[in-house]
Amino acid sequence: MPPHSAPATALRTLLAALWACGAATALANDPAASHAPASAPPVASAPAAQPAHAAPPASSHPQAVVDRIKAAIESRQTQGKVHVVVGESAGPAPHAATAQSAAAHAQPHKTRPHKTPAASTHAPGHAPAAGGHEAHWSYAGPQGPEHWAEMKPEFGACATGQRQSPVHIDEAGTLQGPAEALIFNHPPSNGSVINNGHTIQVDLDGGNTLTVRGSTYKLLQFHFHHPAEEKMNYKGFAMVAHLVHKNDQGQLAVVAVLIDPGAVNDLVRKVWTHMPLDAGDRVPLPAGLIDMKELLPQDQRYYQFMGSLTTPPCTEGVLWMVLKQPMTVSRDQLKLFARLFPMNARPVQALNGRVVREAQ
Repeated sequence: MPPHSAPATALRTLLAALWACGAATALANDPAASHAPASAPPVASAPAAQPAHAAPPASSHPQAVVDRIKAAIESRQTQGKVHVVVGESAGPAPHAATAQSAAAHAQPHKTRPHKTPAASTHAPGHAPAAGGHEAHWSYAGPQGPEHWAEMKPEFGACATGQRQSPVHIDEAGTLQGPAEALIFNHPPSNGSVINNGHTIQVDLDGGNTLTVRGSTYKLLQFHFHHPAEEKMNYKGFAMVAHLVHKNDQGQLAVVAVLIDPGAVNDLVRKVWTHMPLDAGDRVPLPAGLIDMKELLPQDQRYYQFMGSLTTPPCTEGVLWMVLKQPMTVSRDQLKLFARLFPMNARPVQALNGRVVREAQ
């Protein structure tokens, strides 16, 4: 038969297609593979009497070979159930020749469930802390003040405490009368300023002290809230500075300095100049930079009551002194802090029968 006859051409075309898509491997154990053309790679399982790489004899009938190959392919498809699978579909893929047309009519198939990313186990809006620790408390949302007590057993007082801070001070209900003066000792001090993720805080070195109720308290740090946490005679304030002191017995005393918009505050300007922008970042302050007298009003009369920390764990037994006379910061100083902390104030808490002393 002439080498370019229709059957021979069909045979070569079919075998070339088979080799391109890997069907030659599927036929490796079929006797029909012994009729592969000379240009095809050798097939190890061909019968010994007819080497796999031998060319077909001239007397063979190409049409018969084609028929036998077709039969072998049909047999392998029926017995082996070979499919081309793309992706992770759990169901059988459509036959390769009809994949495109079958896609429009395919039935929905099951897919492997996606593994939940670790970050999604955390509350929305709160990225997990370094090392995979639990999300920290905040001033809004699922970790806001109304949920503090649910976050840790140690935070229980935030919900069950009866002497919580801050409070709204109504002068009409206070215990009015004489009270001892607050004695401050504020030499120029060293320290560092930190953005702790909740506020800007200045940790102090040096001998800043407060003497009241027969005890001397060392000033550990001061920090800011926006707006002010305390309210006084139904009035709110733009900011407040809390000066946190501790005596040798471990007792805490906090002085609250209320702040309104107005003139520039020199101490705030110094702190803002070195303000770290990233949570956890700490910046050392130049020696002798801090003079606490720049933050205190001339009139140091105050309201006094027993309360708690205004942040978790909301520990009670804290002596509070809220100065009556507000200080000022410029609107630019206020705006800068508000950009970092739009709202970092705990809502006012019930007095629950507590006495508030008004120092006249």
